[in-house]
Amino acid sequence: SIPIAKQLASIKALGKASDLEKAFATTALVYNNSADPEGKLSKAETKSLLQTQFWGFIQGQESKPKYQEIISALDEESENKIDFEDFMILLVSLTLMSDLLQEIKNVKTTK
Repeated sequence: SIPIAKQLASIKALGKASDLEKAFATTALVYNNSADPEGKLSKAETKSLLQTQFWGFIQGQESKPKYQEIISALDEESENKIDFEDFMILLVSLTLMSDLLQEIKNVKTTK
């Protein structure tokens, strides 16, 4: 498989893209590289993708009720698939509850 950085570089519209645009393009590429031909992920694949690609954000969240609710939903009704929109909602939800987000907020932005 082609590395994400190489895939990003092949998208001409991203040549002068902002950091935020590149971040969302990366997210879309990571999702698309794992999705089936219909552009969807099984719940098990979604859980695995979050655990491998989003570990920094979900690490240490296991005891939080909202995290448990999200993961339980991925473990139930496994025949239902996740589309990109639902995947993004999961990412935002996990990001907002993460301890890493607070650390990011505390990063110095000036010298």
